[in-house]
Amino acid sequence: MTRRIGFVCFDGVTVLDLTGPAEVFGTANTLRADAYELFVLGSAMKPVTTDVGLKLLPDCRLGDAPPLDTIVIPGGDGLRDPRIAAPIVTWLRERRRTRRIASVCTGIYALAASGLLDGRCATTHWRFAADVGRRFPAIAIKPDAIYLQDGNIFTSAGVTAGIDLALCFVESDLGARVALSVARELVVYLKRSGGQMQFSEPLRFQTRAAERFADLATFMVANLHKDLSVEVLAQRAGLGVRHFTRRFSAVFNVPPATYVEQMRLDEARTRLFAAGQTVDSVAASVGYASADSFRRAFERRFGIAPSLYVKRFS
Repeated sequence: MTRRIGFVCFDGVTVLDLTGPAEVFGTANTLRADAYELFVLGSAMKPVTTDVGLKLLPDCRLGDAPPLDTIVIPGGDGLRDPRIAAPIVTWLRERRRTRRIASVCTGIYALAASGLLDGRCATTHWRFAADVGRRFPAIAIKPDAIYLQDGNIFTSAGVTAGIDLALCFVESDLGARVALSVARELVVYLKRSGGQMQFSEPLRFQTRAAERFADLATFMVANLHKDLSVEVLAQRAGLGVRHFTRRFSAVFNVPPATYVEQMRLDEARTRLFAAGQTVDSVAASVGYASADSFRRAFERRFGIAPSLYVKRFS
């Protein structure tokens, strides 16, 4: 059975939002011949200019598209231009009974404008989540999800999350073994754990930090196994403990101790998969005095014991 996948294109489309999922389906075809037939669909039969200046030529007009198994709406600035979005929005309403309709990143703007997301849960790139929520209050935005399904509608987070979503489709269509083979070929995770923190915690720290806190992230990451008490951090920042705690909490919305625990547990998730590591060794390497206290903290944060986490995601 060959499934037809239609990719909507328009001026300003984010090229990776389209080519990332397309690469997943195309790679699946090398493993399971003719599993997918891919179409690029445009409002008119003329080249569109992507966000990086590359030009794409549609295979056919939206109105001439054959019956489709799946529609993928990539993101891009063009969809926030009503003149560009209008024909796409109208076409989506006409195709509302398609088995799967998916948006990648800011492709949600067209999907939301069509009304197909009203009363549903959805996600998008973290930077646009608040704006989508304001403009389309009938949608329940979940800003930390990598992708979500609500009925036949799928939405995904920023850029590379489209690859995650496409892998989900391949797994559903062709099975976990084929999806894992595609992921290995593309050197990506089959299923990313956690939410859509699409940048490292140290980088997020440095982006938000005041000048006095600028080197704390690097220091903390390099010294997770050492004493990172509030007294040590305050001394490092050149502030009194009470003043440091107030300023840190105001910038990062959590007390220093909570932030340190988050960094330790996030790093532990990665170290658990390293060859030769055990729960005990990882606990010690990120600064926990005992494996038991580490297990309790890990389960409190992620809702699963470290050993079960490794079994589930390895």
